[in-house]
Amino acid sequence: MVLKSFSKINLSLNIIRKLKKDRLHEIQSYFCLINLFDEIKIKKIKNKKDIVEFQGKFSNYVEKKHNTIKDTLAILRERNIISGYYSILVNKKIPVSSGMGGGTSNAASLIKYFTKNKVNKNLLAILIKKIGSDLKLFFYKQGFLKNLKTIKVFRRNYRLYFVLVYPNVRCSTKHIYSKVRKYSSKSKYNIDKIKNKNEFTDFIVNENNDLQSIVENKYPIIKKLILEIQQKKGCCFSRMTGSGSVCYGVFKTEKMAKAALKGIKTKHPKYWLSIAKTI
Repeated sequence: MVLKSFSKINLSLNIIRKLKKDRLHEIQSYFCLINLFDEIKIKKIKNKKDIVEFQGKFSNYVEKKHNTIKDTLAILRERNIISGYYSILVNKKIPVSSGMGGGTSNAASLIKYFTKNKVNKNLLAILIKKIGSDLKLFFYKQGFLKNLKTIKVFRRNYRLYFVLVYPNVRCSTKHIYSKVRKYSSKSKYNIDKIKNKNEFTDFIVNENNDLQSIVENKYPIIKKLILEIQQKKGCCFSRMTGSGSVCYGVFKTEKMAKAALKGIKTKHPKYWLSIAKTI
């Protein structure tokens, strides 16, 4: 069995407050999944121990002893969702520590596979506590994270085209969030009033990522890249996803996105770049 573990883009990310109970930050985010994915090969084995391996461009940056794959298998076994042991081979195509949620997506893919897409709320709560609050995002193609417990799913999906640029900077989510000093007001979900893609992009362009300025201060290249992407023909807006460091632009057409990618790649041949679209 081979699973596609899709990455995500935060179209916006607002920090509302810091929760006293567990020290997490309450956030709101418009998000979508895109067609950049890791491949996960699963095979049941007779061993009394799981075999978890990683390959691909970004495999060297994965923590081999402690990772979301091993954590997920352990919890599923404790909850009697699985009983045997498995060989898991992950082809890492999603940049690690980039704000695209690759590790969390891997966990979500395994959960959906082993529960046959019927994960209950109690199990999900346990998994979120171990894997991270972003876990629930990967059960939806597009939506609005209203708070850490609630997601509003869009009534219609919007086809968006992206240029993705990873400047070989690995951002620590914990470190970036530790630098948060300002908070945003809560937003009201009103996306269902939007009739088409143009109205949607006009709405999202006025949003922002509250973590972006923190990352830009630490890594000035991020600010330069976002501006460079924005100046490309056909770019609706450019932003950073999650806690960084992938920068992206949303383009009017796939053709325009490809032309922009070519120009950026010529200037930054050592960076990882890709075209993507919503799934």
